[in-house]
Amino acid sequence: MTTSLESGSAPVGIPDFPEPRSAACPFDLSPQMRGLAGFGPVFRARTWDGRTPWVVTGHAEQKALLSDNRLSVDFAAPNFPSPVPRHGADGHGGGDSAPDLSFVGMDDPEHARLRRMVSGAFTIKRVEAMRPAVQKMVDTFIDRLLEGPRPVDLVQAFALPIPSLVISELLGVPYEDHEFFQSNSKFLVSLTATPAERGAAHTALTDYLDRLVGEKLDNPAEDLLSRLAEQIRAGELTRREAAAMGVLLLLGGHETTANMITLGTLLLLRHPEQAALVRETEEPGVVVDAVEEMLRFLAIAHLGRRRTALADIEIAGQTVRKGEGVIMLGELANRDPAVFPDPDRLDITRDARRHQAFGAGTHHCIGQPLARMELQVIYPTLLRRIPTLRPATDLDDIPFKYDAVIYGAHELLVTW
Repeated sequence: MTTSLESGSAPVGIPDFPEPRSAACPFDLSPQMRGLAGFGPVFRARTWDGRTPWVVTGHAEQKALLSDNRLSVDFAAPNFPSPVPRHGADGHGGGDSAPDLSFVGMDDPEHARLRRMVSGAFTIKRVEAMRPAVQKMVDTFIDRLLEGPRPVDLVQAFALPIPSLVISELLGVPYEDHEFFQSNSKFLVSLTATPAERGAAHTALTDYLDRLVGEKLDNPAEDLLSRLAEQIRAGELTRREAAAMGVLLLLGGHETTANMITLGTLLLLRHPEQAALVRETEEPGVVVDAVEEMLRFLAIAHLGRRRTALADIEIAGQTVRKGEGVIMLGELANRDPAVFPDPDRLDITRDARRHQAFGAGTHHCIGQPLARMELQVIYPTLLRRIPTLRPATDLDDIPFKYDAVIYGAHELLVTW
């Protein structure tokens, strides 16, 4: 990585991005990624396609830009800084073949209109009403762990099934289909899958959700897909739009939380004094703070939030021109020492609520109350019920997800 930067529209000596995590520090930022902060809060970097979008590392700058409606999330924009090549696109991101990920790839007012149709299912009040059911699920899966063989893969036996079951029940998706939607989801978050593989997986999931929406039109139930079916009958939504929303919520509802369960558990096991605080506390606030700190520290969405400028924007002494790409690195915002003192130290007693794990502004993660609640139930329950839980392999032997948009572990063997 070079260390000089020439401002303006034709930078010469600029860093390459992304800089992957290092196997030497799987929980931490790589030295190269950490070094990006030395270029300042806003600078240009060179991406996989040779383009040079703006990269934003500062916490304050990211918060401002994430709330700025002059930045577009439209994946099909010509200079959208896609993290991977897309099927049928021009090789530089953009193009009509950008996948339909519903409102996550739309700007207001259409984004707001579609988002409102599902946001009621993720309010804090609705999510808290689900807590006893989630607690029961967690206890059931721990019972199965305790009755089964050792060592066991925590990913397949615990971390992946629980959020998959939770989001399935909320949406009205049959959990018995979990192998189908989990296997296709892997292609959508993979950095090594081909554009054709990602496109095929997206089509398979959309067709699957489309069939389910059709069933809800004929036989509605008490679930989110049935509420979307009501919007179809009212003429507010097409069936394909409802299917795309289902894909988005199904994918987001299990992939990210499953990886946080896996990495967060391993992180606590490597910090036994902090694991003991989570295990032994009688105060719910201690667990709440622990979850927020792990969200800050791990920052599993590690390829940045990507946008395209709709107008010239002045930020941190730089001018982002209309049409230029912008990448905001939440993992560096979450290590900004101006916001989080001693940011490279895990401290579950700190106030980490200003982290950017879920983004900010109108496009903040719609499912964050659900993810928080699941993690608040899972970490203390697992540590209390299996107090001798420990990894069954060395850290060097754990296959971390360096090949995915969402960071985690492909497998985590544990015993007790």
